[in-house]
Amino acid sequence: MKDSLIKYQKDFFKCGITGWCLEVVWTGLCNMVNHDKKLSCNTSLIMFPIYGLACFIRPVSCAISKHNFVVRGSMYTMLIFATEYASGKFLKKHDMCPWDYSKSMFNVNGIIRLDYAPAWFSVGLIYEKILNAS
Repeated sequence: MKDSLIKYQKDFFKCGITGWCLEVVWTGLCNMVNHDKKLSCNTSLIMFPIYGLACFIRPVSCAISKHNFVVRGSMYTMLIFATEYASGKFLKKHDMCPWDYSKSMFNVNGIIRLDYAPAWFSVGLIYEKILNAS
């Protein structure tokens, strides 16, 4: 039991740091596309525990390991959207949400962007790789 808890804690930190790094790269690249010569990027401390929740991809990946990457990536995308929506809903209620997608054409209540599905698909598979490598 204790070993399992320690494993989840390590995975939580790996996922939190990975998520932060991916967000920094993503926002920097988006700003590059928008001609920001400084390649500015941003994230929030609030995002660390949200990204850390990706540690729960490990048990899901074990359950669906026999499926091809399309099925696995799609499952991770749905889980990431659900987590993003639930956390965003909670944070908006407390006026703490660091993102607002209301201006995006493909937003759901300003909390998730459906056009980000390919990015979340890839991120889910990245998390799977990181979590199953250890």
